[in-house]
Amino acid sequence: MAENILIDNRLTKEEQYKQILPQIKALIEFESDRVANLANIAAVLKEAFKYPWVGFYILKGDELVLGPFQGQAACTRLTPGKGVCGTSFSTAATVIVPDVDQFPGHIACSSASRSEIVVPIIKEGKVVAVIDLDSNHLNDFSTVDQEFLEQLSILISARW
Repeated sequence: MAENILIDNRLTKEEQYKQILPQIKALIEFESDRVANLANIAAVLKEAFKYPWVGFYILKGDELVLGPFQGQAACTRLTPGKGVCGTSFSTAATVIVPDVDQFPGHIACSSASRSEIVVPIIKEGKVVAVIDLDSNHLNDFSTVDQEFLEQLSILISARW
């Protein structure tokens, strides 16, 4: 099914999200394997928006452990409450960082990262994972990203 994903990079960011979210829903709707679904979602987001890093950190024990992603090698384990991912996890809220160098305690897995958005995935009232997108441009994420990535988080949660 992945070969059927339609991505038009000439569209605005909002239009792209509106185009790919229904396709992602269809892609994961009948697949029960979490890793396969997260891997395909990371691939679609990276292809659509050309971010250098898109991926997931999954709660395992008391750590966030690197899950499926697209991009360069990344930090393998993160501590809840630390860095952007850990902050999103511990607050159960989306975190948008216009300039990662200005974020207290930012964990620099890649020196190319300039801005970041992290969205929690919540199942039965508990954060089970986070979606992490990094950009090599300052201030690259907005409430548009937040709105649609939170919708995506709900889709993922329903298949968790």
